[in-house]
Amino acid sequence: MQGLWTTDRIRKAEERLLAKTPEGALMQRAAFGVAVQAVDMLEAHTGRVAASRVALLVGAGNNGGDALWAGKFLRRHGVAVTAVLLNPEKAHAAGLAALRRAGGRTVTLDAAPAVLEAADLVIDGIVGLQARGPLRENAAGLLDHISAPVLAVDLPSGVDPDHGTVGGPAITAARTVTFGARKPVHVLNPERCGEVVLIDIGLGPELGEPDLQQLDAVDVGAAWPVPGPRDDKYSQGVTGVAAGSATYPGAAVLATGSAVLATSGMVRYAGPAADVVRSRWPEVVATGSVTDAGRVQAWVVGPGIGTGNEGRRVLEHVLAAGVPVCADADATTLIAQQPNVLDARDPGTPLVLTPHAGEFERLTGAPPGEDRVAAVKAAARRFDAVVLLKGNTTLIAAPDGRVLANVARGSWLATAGSGDVLSGLVGALLASGLDPWLAAGAAAYVHSLAADLAARGVPVSASGVLAAIPDAVRHVRRLGVV
Repeated sequence: MQGLWTTDRIRKAEERLLAKTPEGALMQRAAFGVAVQAVDMLEAHTGRVAASRVALLVGAGNNGGDALWAGKFLRRHGVAVTAVLLNPEKAHAAGLAALRRAGGRTVTLDAAPAVLEAADLVIDGIVGLQARGPLRENAAGLLDHISAPVLAVDLPSGVDPDHGTVGGPAITAARTVTFGARKPVHVLNPERCGEVVLIDIGLGPELGEPDLQQLDAVDVGAAWPVPGPRDDKYSQGVTGVAAGSATYPGAAVLATGSAVLATSGMVRYAGPAADVVRSRWPEVVATGSVTDAGRVQAWVVGPGIGTGNEGRRVLEHVLAAGVPVCADADATTLIAQQPNVLDARDPGTPLVLTPHAGEFERLTGAPPGEDRVAAVKAAARRFDAVVLLKGNTTLIAAPDGRVLANVARGSWLATAGSGDVLSGLVGALLASGLDPWLAAGAAAYVHSLAADLAARGVPVSASGVLAAIPDAVRHVRRLGVV
């Protein structure tokens, strides 16, 4: 897993590292990494490096210093470098001197528009990790003059480093170079950060345990259940699905199909859409009621069951079964409207809740707000459940405080029925015996990957995402075999 640390913890770790490092060494190491990425972007954007033009947006503090030193390294490649000094009196003195010695130019704000309009690449070194709030007026006025790709130093200026929120004018970067460790902004606002490149500056044990974690393909592939020589359909997990209705059978078809395609175990469907499910998925054992479903190792409940008395009875039966439960859609609404429905749950039985932002507000009484990480952690503690808060960046929190972030590959999942597909994936992984937090995170990863594979650059339906699940699992399994 890849770790992410809050800016306060990064700052403290850097202070401990700086205390045992020669003065200026860390900044030059970081700046060299920025210069390497700048060269790569120039080659991709213009086809050349020498004689290309780079504009540095230089604020006060160390990020401005990183940009200035990077400009000095770029001069060695024959790049014409011009630094726009937003606050000349507070520019990093050593970096400024190094750039000037290397033949770089400096200008003030009045000359900045022409410099930015002529640039092949802009390096954003306006503010650092300690800054909060949008860009100030003098910097914000420059945004309209930027047409070249932007390479951000640590984070795009104007974006909150811990929450990823934007409250006004801010930089949008094509690529962000960060140092030592990744920060929450890099997953909470990926559209502003662009591609994130991590430069090793020697931070190690100083960091401690991460505040957030992100699964990669290797993690998911290694965790995904596949049959062994002694497995049978029961040993791999039997998933129960209580979803859909006679009028709206689509949720049942999607959630059940997702569970079928996720693992090699067995799927039981229970509900009024049994005939439709059976015709689409003949391998499913389908019955009309949860009371007739038989034994399962996990339940998926909620998509399309309704929020009336019948839906409540289905939810209570499932919660009382003593097996892990993924509660989605109408089940989430029922819990929000009638919290005592959770009394049917045996204490300690794993529960995964999968709300989108609106459902989260109904569940907790408040929207996720700017600090989505704190909000989802609090909800996980409150419900003693794994809470999967859907979004372009999906957050998965366990009651013990662990948090996973999954960054979507585009916005292809913004389509009706995609949540039903996700709930089926979560349920199948719960039935296989995976830790509920990991199951939810791995399901979110494969769900996003399946959408990307199915879309291939154009909008895709939930049925298309469903069909791409085997390809997504093949992808992570190929990378995850150890």
